[in-house]
Amino acid sequence: MKAEEIFSEALRTLREGGIILYPTDTVWGIGCDATNPEAVAKVFAIKQRDDAKSLVLLASDLDMVARYVKEVPSIAIDLVEVNDAPMTIIYPEAVCGEAGKPGDRWHLAWNAVATDGTVGIRIPLMDWCKNLVFKLGRPIVSTSANFSGEPTPQRFSDIPQELKDAMDFVVPPSVDTQSTGRASQILKVGLRGEIEIIRK
Repeated sequence: MKAEEIFSEALRTLREGGIILYPTDTVWGIGCDATNPEAVAKVFAIKQRDDAKSLVLLASDLDMVARYVKEVPSIAIDLVEVNDAPMTIIYPEAVCGEAGKPGDRWHLAWNAVATDGTVGIRIPLMDWCKNLVFKLGRPIVSTSANFSGEPTPQRFSDIPQELKDAMDFVVPPSVDTQSTGRASQILKVGLRGEIEIIRK
């Protein structure tokens, strides 16, 4: 498949509620539309992961972040503006739907958000990822391509075949031009400028 065909197929799969395996600016990820609770539930099932655990989401820019959290702390804006490395920010008060109700594009899926209402969002540095999220028009899930409790694969070849087989679409590794193979730093921010370093 040509690059544009790969991109289009990944986008189509996300729009239809499917699950993709794709390269990010950190590690290979399992992704879906983060506003679709059924798709998010599939991700948890594939990873054999407790759905009480939170997920990292990707947004194309701060404008998209602002649509899915009740307030973007000013410290988060400052951090994003000076950031030159993969950085996940945990925001307070996500805008999310209710359990048992169908998803809609204006609310994050209830199961994509932590039980305390916070949500971890990263604006990817990799253009391919950023464009995919932008074209979808809403955040996508970005959880590492491994089964729960197993090591995070740093290369496509490290990803278990069983996991690849569970995907609706697998982005070929040739598209992986900027993945670092390393996890992002994680910072938790508060509305009054508080910062907690979760992972350097």
